[in-house]
This record gives sequence, C-alpha cells and structure tokens, in this order.
Amino acid sequence: MVRRVVVALLVPVLWTPPGVDPRAWRTALAEDVVDLLARLAQAEAAIAATVEDRKLAEEIAWPGMLIYEIPTATYLPVLAAATADGFDQVAVIAADAADVPGMILGKLLQPLETKAVAVAPGGPTGGLLGVASGLPAPDWLTDHSMDSASAQLIRRTAPQPGDVTTTPPWRRLRGPDDLASLDMALEGWENTRTLLGG
Repeated sequence: MVRRVVVALLVPVLWTPPGVDPRAWRTALAEDVVDLLARLAQAEAAIAATVEDRKLAEEIAWPGMLIYEIPTATYLPVLAAATADGFDQVAVIAADAADVPGMILGKLLQPLETKAVAVAPGGPTGGLLGVASGLPAPDWLTDHSMDSASAQLIRRTAPQPGDVTTTPPWRRLRGPDDLASLDMALEGWENTRTLLGG
C-alpha cells in the first residue's frame, strides 16, 4: 500500500487584513489548513516548520500529528523528512490557503502514479499552493520557497517538461484581492471566518 503524507508548510505571512492581529491571522490560516489535512482519508497529515515556528506548529497540531522541523521554509527539506519517515508520496501545501478544498489536494496527489512531480499554482498572485512528489524526490528537483516557485521554474531542471504536471490552482490569502474572493458559502475555514467576524 502506498503511504502518502500531506504536509502544511508554515510559510511567512507578509500581509494581514486591517484591524486583525498578524499573529492571530497567521495562526487562523494555518489552523484551517491543518484541520482540513487532519480529515483526509487517503493520506496522513503533518506540519513542517522552521525552529522559529515550532511553537506555532505545536499549538495547531492535532494529537499525534507529525511535526517536521526544517532549516528553511522551502519544500525540499519537507520531502527529505517525509522520505526519512518511509513515505512513498508527499504533497507540501502552503499554510496560508485557509479555504482550500480537499478536492484540490487530491488532484495534486493523483498524477504521481505516472508523473515525477505535480504542482498547484497559487492563483493570481503567483507562487505555488502546493508541490507533490514521489519519494525519494528526483535529484533534478531544485529547492524554492512557495512564493518564488512556479511550474515553469521547476520544469527548467526536469529531464523532460512532461515530468512536471500542473494541477488546478487555488489562491492563497496574501492580499486584499485574495480576501475579497473568499466564498462565505464554502464550508470549512472556521478559524479564519471567525477572525474576520463570521
């Protein structure tokens, strides 16, 4: 049986809605992502954090959830940690996409049956929502932050462009336009919703 893990990567959060405490905002976003991952049926859930963010990871983790302490908030250290834990596949998700649907995560893992790497774009503001790979990760895969990475950048070092597939995008909450696009009818993201006043 294939062992899969989906990891919420605690990425830097550089924008906060007016009147909202920045730490409370970052915590709510990450907590909503972690809550979604903890309910996934086809994969285990984990959190990846730098030493500076270890306390936040411990605050939002579900009981027994794996926490990977990594040297940088980039995806290759997460892939290495998941490999060391014996997983066959991993998806790394930026922990600032509070309302991401589980279906988006499933589509990120699905191509790994035939592709080396799959990426989900981070919406209009660029970057990536997620990166998924079979393990161990291919040696051509270079490391980037979720903000600086793109499908085109990752394809540059792949032996064939088709080794990297792009899955449906989902925007992260990194500015006022992203906030305005939140669908209040969409289920989930309770912590972020509460912080924004319901």
